[in-house]
Amino acid sequence: MTEHRFYSPLKLGLLTVTIAYLLFNLHTMFTLEWIGEWDRIAGGAFGLTILIEDINATIGVVFRFAGSIIAFAALIYYFARKRFSVNKSYLVLKVVLVFEAIYWLGLLASGIAGVLSLFVSVGFMGAISLPYFCYVTAGILESTILPIVLLVLAYKLSPLKPIKGAIKWSLISGTVIIFVYWLLNTCIWAFVIPVKGPEYVTSYPYMMAAFLSTLIGLLALTLYSVYATKKLAGTENLHDLDLKPVGVILLGLGLFYLWNYLTWIFFGGDHVWSDWFAWLLGHNMDLWMLSLPLVGLPLLFSSKKATAFLLTLEGAGAVFTGIFLAAYLGGLPSTNVLHSEPTFRIPLAIFGAAFLLLVLVALILAALAKKE
Repeated sequence: MTEHRFYSPLKLGLLTVTIAYLLFNLHTMFTLEWIGEWDRIAGGAFGLTILIEDINATIGVVFRFAGSIIAFAALIYYFARKRFSVNKSYLVLKVVLVFEAIYWLGLLASGIAGVLSLFVSVGFMGAISLPYFCYVTAGILESTILPIVLLVLAYKLSPLKPIKGAIKWSLISGTVIIFVYWLLNTCIWAFVIPVKGPEYVTSYPYMMAAFLSTLIGLLALTLYSVYATKKLAGTENLHDLDLKPVGVILLGLGLFYLWNYLTWIFFGGDHVWSDWFAWLLGHNMDLWMLSLPLVGLPLLFSSKKATAFLLTLEGAGAVFTGIFLAAYLGGLPSTNVLHSEPTFRIPLAIFGAAFLLLVLVALILAALAKKE
């Protein structure tokens, strides 16, 4: 079983991740340079398409931001009162899931526009770009399949229904999300490599690691999630639920974002700038997930002996996450992010390296504990 004290590494990790979810959504909500881009970029039908996409996406962002406020308020209430009723817990989770589903549904206009552009491309050129087809497919899946599984999960969450259904659909939702992330990020690489050339990844070991973490890493995590879903989907209650596979999934997803962000902090510059970093650092609204190791790692430990070490890890991770968020929030309302400024980049590099090192040490300790 995991740590059950009130101020445990797991609970502190949940608090940090929730704050990251809230503040990164705040940054997305109040980055206002997109207003009027439909006139600046182009007018006519293309400008109208951008206007419709931006309005729909903004509605989704509003709901996601509201969901993050509700999640943060509920967690603060829990920490202040040291208790939270089962009914309130279910209600908060349902609302956050529904709002998250609306956020993904807000990307549907972009997906439909992408599909229409494919037909236009076929009509005028007789062929379509494989990377673009991949990207449009990912856009359709993220704006249709994801909202469906999240809404089904929200429906299954009820104190009047067996928890077995909620456990099953939580696992299914997680698997679908990771698969969509794998497809979407792989499609971004499919755009980058033809433009930058294969040497973009072969000449820089850290870029090869970034590429492989997407193509192989996220795919492997998807397959592991399928395995974990099959293994745990029949669990009848939370007491019997093995949380270690859940910890592995959260850790793997968090490390993907953490490593790729730190790749820019450690090695980034004009020589490696590409659509990959433009996407990851500027257009990716899920970069807050780099804090997920703070929740995933405590789930891997069953012994209380590791509590002091995990608290140290949580502290280093919280400081790094705080500087990361400050770098994004400091540029509001513009799209400018300050993490390349020495004032932010140096501490991000120091605490990022410490956080990553502690995560790797924790993985070794967890593996040794499992053998014992």
